[in-house]
Parts: sequence; structure tokens; C-alpha cells
Amino acid sequence: MLTMEDIIREGHPTLRAVATEVSLPLSEEDLHTGSEMLTFLKNSQDPEMAEKLNLRGGVGLAAPQINISRRFIALHVPSSDENQPEPTLSTVMYNPKIVSHSVQDACLADGEGCLSVDREVPGYVVRHARVTVSYIDSNNQKQKVKLKGYEAIVVQHEIDHLNGVMFYDHINEQQPFALQQGVLVID
Repeated sequence: MLTMEDIIREGHPTLRAVATEVSLPLSEEDLHTGSEMLTFLKNSQDPEMAEKLNLRGGVGLAAPQINISRRFIALHVPSSDENQPEPTLSTVMYNPKIVSHSVQDACLADGEGCLSVDREVPGYVVRHARVTVSYIDSNNQKQKVKLKGYEAIVVQHEIDHLNGVMFYDHINEQQPFALQQGVLVID
């Protein structure tokens, strides 16, 4: 079972490397690791499990964050709708690629955080408001999904990890809270 001790922190060279593609069909090892990453996210969002295992809450995790320089990510994004208890996005994406995106940009009002970053980094992280992502699922099937808003931001954050990019690389150093006109700010 993955814990916070398995997650490497900023400054580790794997976080700045471009990860290699996962070979197909998926190996048992890659499937197992993807499943463990998803379990970590689910545990991190369960108050009882998170406290018991001393986990920080997370909605996404990329393989490089557990020091595996391979192109796959796990996502477990809870629904913001109280009437919808199921997560809006809960999957492992192997070799994910953004195949198209909106012209409109968006950012989270509260900025972004990262399980590999143990400090707060204030500022807006501007990303695409909508993305279409193609990937291989756990059944070796090619999938394509359109995401918008929070889900789109989460998947872009995780795909950045596969390319050696940290979220704070997107923050304007001189004016961390400056936004161009038309950027959608998501609460």
C-alpha cells in the first residue's frame, strides 16, 4: 500500500524528467502500480483512512511522483454536487495525451497544491478550461474523454508531471495573481 513516504518531493530529479511511454499490452506491474495509486487517492480522501495512514488529501497522482518515470496517472476527483456521491472522474490513464483543448483558459481561485510539494505556492496556475484526452485504460482499451473545469485542471496538472513540469512553473513570478482578460476562475 502506498503512503506519503512513497511520494518523492520537489528537488528529486525524477520530477524534472520526461517519463517514458508505457508499453502495450500493459504489464501486470503497471496495472498493479496504477491500482495502488488509485487506492492511495481514495484512502487520502477518506477522513478515517487518511488519519490512520497519515495521508495528505489528493485528487491526482502521477507515476513519477512515486519515482517511476513512466507515463501513467491516477485520478479520483470527487463530485462537488452533494446529490452525486460518486466521483466525477476515477480512473488510471496510461500514456495520456491532450489531443485538443479550448482557447479559453482557466485557473483555480485557491491556486494548486501538489503531494510532492510540502509548501504553499501562492498564485494562479493558468491552464486550458477544456481538454480532450486520449489514453489507454486498465483493460488495454483506447479511450477518449472530454473534461472541463476542475477535472480538466487536475488532468493537466498530472500530465505535466509526465513531462517534468511542476505546477508552479506556470505561475507568473512577477505578478502571481495577475490574469489576462477572459480567464475563467474556478472556485
